[in-house]
Amino acid sequence: MEHKAKSIRPFIGAQDYRISREFYCDLGFEEVIIASNLSLFQYGAMGFYLQDAYVKDWVDNTMVFLEVDNVTDFWEQLVKLDLSSKYEHARIVPIKEYDWGKECFIHDPSGVLWHVGEFYK
Repeated sequence: MEHKAKSIRPFIGAQDYRISREFYCDLGFEEVIIASNLSLFQYGAMGFYLQDAYVKDWVDNTMVFLEVDNVTDFWEQLVKLDLSSKYEHARIVPIKEYDWGKECFIHDPSGVLWHVGEFYK
């Protein structure tokens, strides 16, 4: 099967939709409001949908991988945002190195786990 795909956009749930929207805006995503309970968060050509929907098992098991050019630069900017003090349940985990590359982690206010990584060339 041949595709001419343009993007792939996962759906992410939010325990507190307002707080999650603020969190992702603080991370540098641009919000496009689609409906009162659904927004598209974009960064360039990439994006995901944030829903005002919360199913604990679903959200607790949601992981997203964001590939960046330089995870060290990303980490330095992330630390400056001080998200953990602004958002009660948000936290960040420092860079870890693996045989394939390195990554840091972001837990959003609802518990969604973001892997932010850089692959070795």
